[in-house]
Amino acid sequence: MPFYFMDYWYLILVVPAILLSLWAQIKVQSTFHKYSKLGTNSGMTGRQASEEIQRQNGIRVPVEQVAGSMTDHYDPKANAIRLSETVGEVRSIAAIGVAAHETGHALQYENEYGPVKIRTLIYPATKFAATFSPYLVLAGLLFAFPILAYVGVAFFALSTVFQLITLPVEFNASARAMKALREGGILTEEELKGVRKVLTAAAMTYVAALFVSLMSLLRVLIIVFGRGGRRNS
Repeated sequence: MPFYFMDYWYLILVVPAILLSLWAQIKVQSTFHKYSKLGTNSGMTGRQASEEIQRQNGIRVPVEQVAGSMTDHYDPKANAIRLSETVGEVRSIAAIGVAAHETGHALQYENEYGPVKIRTLIYPATKFAATFSPYLVLAGLLFAFPILAYVGVAFFALSTVFQLITLPVEFNASARAMKALREGGILTEEELKGVRKVLTAAAMTYVAALFVSLMSLLRVLIIVFGRGGRRNS
């Protein structure tokens, strides 16, 4: 068990990826905090910006408040945009940027954007795989049952595929947000620069998450197939 959780491949591959992820989280929080202090010429709240983007694009999705900070998301099952306490009723560049991004997700579903449909389709399997893959790999190694370990590796890979598909989904939602804010005249070009910085910082958290997933998968592949090679030698 200690070998599986604290081997040197974990230190070489996974720890640097985790550190990058932590840096990305700090960066997005600091960037969001900075632009949360800056108002806009329009004086819109995050909620109002979302509703205006929807109106201009001919859709109507409920905008609800959710507790916390940076807990904003679009819920495809309920078809609702949920904005946090630091976004929904706040009049700032950061709030409008985040609200526009979540509205971009709503537009993706409305326009049947391919990658978001694939991500939604595989999400239940990915959630199951992420939960059980470590236990399958560990059990396969401990009980010398390679098939079980290989299934665990496949589950790990599915989680990585989900992270990979998430990147174009998030980048596209941000691109839709920037386009809507610019073409709708909601923000000035100078204000849009701030939104771009907020959304770019947020996008880096998804890049970092993919890197963590890739390095974790590589580590598991080395452990599982490395052991298999030693048994067969």
